Amino acid sequence: MTPRDDAEPTVIVIDDDASVRAAIEDLLGSVGLRTLLYASPEEFLRSDWLDSPGCLVLDVRMPEMSGLDVQRELARLRIPLPVVFITAHGDIGMSVRAMKAGATDFLTKPFRDQDLLDAIHEAIRRDRQRRSEKAALDPLRRRLATLTPGERSVLARVLSGLLNKQIAAELGVSEVTVKVRRASLMRKLNADSLPALVQIAGRLGIAAAGTEGIRRS
Repeated sequence: MTPRDDAEPTVIVIDDDASVRAAIEDLLGSVGLRTLLYASPEEFLRSDWLDSPGCLVLDVRMPEMSGLDVQRELARLRIPLPVVFITAHGDIGMSVRAMKAGATDFLTKPFRDQDLLDAIHEAIRRDRQRRSEKAALDPLRRRLATLTPGERSVLARVLSGLLNKQIAAELGVSEVTVKVRRASLMRKLNADSLPALVQIAGRLGIAAAGTEGIRRS
């Protein structure tokens, strides 16, 4: 996968039926959507596809690797592509598993062209939103990465509501040390007040001390 900042969305289609691939390509081409076609999940996973906004249209039943297996593999590889499942052999249990794992839609063949287009446009909308949110968080994550272990310990305890003297006692350091670390971490995170610090921590998914420690989202 090669990341690319590209406003034009790409729909990746994986189906072992060549006629289905061709039909979807014609349909999406008629509304100006770019497509990449793969005959198998293995072919797709071996490819160096361009990581632009888009989604994956994925057949559920394929010879070597099922669509649900592909969905699990994408999750393992941390590839957050929205998935629209299509199948001629769907059942309620299968669709529930797919949706619980994050699929945006589950369509049973034969489906109406408009239903597929609606599902794809919704998946692309979600992917654009995810990318926008990630772009906004990246600078905050870079700032978080500059914190020292001592500053992280203070941050987790500030978020839990402890006073400086309580933090000092818990960490076994002086109150002056806590004040210095607190001022430094607020400067690094560009937080000019405690409410601003709490808001930044919430956006980054940082937990207070005594729950899950401090983590990155």
